[in-house]
Amino acid sequence: MTRMRARLLALHVLVLTLLVVLAVRLWQVQVVRGQEFVTRATETRTRAVIVPAVRGQILDSSGRPLVRNKTALVVSVDRTRLSRMKDGGVKVLRKLSEVLGRPVSDLQQRITPCGPGVGKPCWTGSPYQPVPLDEKVDTREALQILERQEEFPGVTAEIHSVRQYPGGRAGAQMLGYLQPVTEAELEKREGLKASFSGVDLAGRDGLEYVYDDALRGKAGLRRVQVDRMGKALGVEEQITPIPGDHLVTSIDSRVQTVTEKALANAMKSAPSADGGAAVVLDARSGRVVALASAPGYDPEIWAGGISARGYQWLLSDKSGKPLVSRAINGQFAPGSTFKVSSVSAMLRAGYPLNGHYSCPGSYAVGGRAFNNFRGIPLGTLTLHTALVKSCDTIFYRAAYEQYLKDGGRTPKRKPKEVFANTARAFGFGSPTGVDLPGESGGRIPDRAWKKDLWNQTSAVNCERSRKGYPEEKDRARAEFLKRLALENCTEGFLLRPGDSANFSIGQGDVLVTPMQLARAYMALVSDGKVRSPRIGWAQVRPDGKVVRTIPVPVVGKLPISEKERLYIKHALSQVAADGTAAGAFAGFPMNKVRVGGKTGTAEVWGKQDTSWFASFAPTKNPQYVVVAMVSQGGMGAQTAAPAVREIYEGIYGIKRKPAVPNGGRLTTRLPRFAPDGMVIRG
Repeated sequence: MTRMRARLLALHVLVLTLLVVLAVRLWQVQVVRGQEFVTRATETRTRAVIVPAVRGQILDSSGRPLVRNKTALVVSVDRTRLSRMKDGGVKVLRKLSEVLGRPVSDLQQRITPCGPGVGKPCWTGSPYQPVPLDEKVDTREALQILERQEEFPGVTAEIHSVRQYPGGRAGAQMLGYLQPVTEAELEKREGLKASFSGVDLAGRDGLEYVYDDALRGKAGLRRVQVDRMGKALGVEEQITPIPGDHLVTSIDSRVQTVTEKALANAMKSAPSADGGAAVVLDARSGRVVALASAPGYDPEIWAGGISARGYQWLLSDKSGKPLVSRAINGQFAPGSTFKVSSVSAMLRAGYPLNGHYSCPGSYAVGGRAFNNFRGIPLGTLTLHTALVKSCDTIFYRAAYEQYLKDGGRTPKRKPKEVFANTARAFGFGSPTGVDLPGESGGRIPDRAWKKDLWNQTSAVNCERSRKGYPEEKDRARAEFLKRLALENCTEGFLLRPGDSANFSIGQGDVLVTPMQLARAYMALVSDGKVRSPRIGWAQVRPDGKVVRTIPVPVVGKLPISEKERLYIKHALSQVAADGTAAGAFAGFPMNKVRVGGKTGTAEVWGKQDTSWFASFAPTKNPQYVVVAMVSQGGMGAQTAAPAVREIYEGIYGIKRKPAVPNGGRLTTRLPRFAPDGMVIRG
């Protein structure tokens, strides 16, 4: 009996204790932390949904779309939700593969995050972002998903805005492409993270990258009330997204088409050609009118995620690496087109403008003979005729004389290096600053460059001078390479006499990009000011209001007088009519449009010559500067000059409809927009 009472007492104590604990806990929940739980309960009934903005278009100078939007049904998958399923979402993907007609393995690959050992197509975006699997589904496929949502948890089929390229392959490298926003971008760019909608794409190259912030717009917000099961009850708050601004460019889509075709024809005419570029600038404003690079590619390849095979093809040597814009990234020896800089260097060094100079078939530089083209002597010439007929030996001699004045192999403490410094003043050796990413700077090989190169390569050269090149099957070439390695090992830090001679005619280690050469000629034939070319012209709101115009900055001035500049321009004005490009322009109506310029044929070890032609027209008051380059295209007059001729024929309508009416005069006014954003024609 006593034991029973003890047990009852213990039970009473336990019950009372539990009641006290429960009371204390209720007090904490309702009084101490009451407001906190009220807030949490409210939060669970509200869902914030960020609504993406429509991306702005990229337009040409007349308002024609270069990149526009089209609506498409997009099927996306929430990979986070799939990963929480017992089978990792395999069952859902199997059903989805039946609807889309794609293998399950392909769908799994596309939602797998990119990383070491994971090839494309893989997911480069945020783990919280739905993964688009197909951007080209039809209504029937979308309805199969929408009407049977219980079978497709985590799968959506929605209308999205996707990019469309009316010009196809034209200007693909210039325009760029879009890819999903990465986690790194979200962390790096606070503005993007704050407005990230979960389906945003970011510009990865070209204009899409440079003007990404303006084109993207500002996402909207919708707060939706839901019950505890997640079912929507109503909209609590809604902020409408602000569409991205349009980018009006200075590109004329008609000239772009003509330029692309001319470059393609030039590539076909040269059996060994492996790449080319063409640049058309407005000589009066410094803006880019057309920019072409070959080989090209169709930017639609990025839609819906690029395949592993497609991505490797864009990067392969076999395809010619079409992702690379040879107009701004391709670096090539410029050949005789570079002589405009060398003539200017001679004038800076004190050679008389109206002097007469001997042009023998060869000239000895440091004990080695440097020949004229085919060793042909041209007699005594003025600098004017030296440019028209493209004499080499005049420039060899001047460059060698300046090399000796600077001290030769044992340079003075502060050598003048007039040829190298003049080239830099023309804009060579550094990026032009054009509004495109990843531009190359070219190379001006002066004494400092030689020393830096030797510091980087001397160890390898010294080792090669001992071991040789046993892997080289051609024994004569192997022996030559071994001797060259020894020379570079022992004195590679010295600027040699031959280096100065090669420099003067744009050979040897000199490298320029087509854009750099076009920019230099633009300065020479306009007003002597060196500008940083621009493709973007204005940022315009969807309602047509101009947000800002994009100026073309002046970044330098040619190091010659106005008289000297006009003298060189006048000489170049005769090249197409009576000089090295006369054959390529035979029959061209110079009385209608007079074209000036300079041919260039640059030798490349083990390959065909690089073909160049840098031009301007009309010569009296230039509107255009056109530069064409074809790698392994042969002589300048053989491949590049005919391509430039075809571009001018297209622009001015010679034996065809003109690409630019009104005598080839480019528009100087931005296109007009109606309040609804439509371009007003006429």
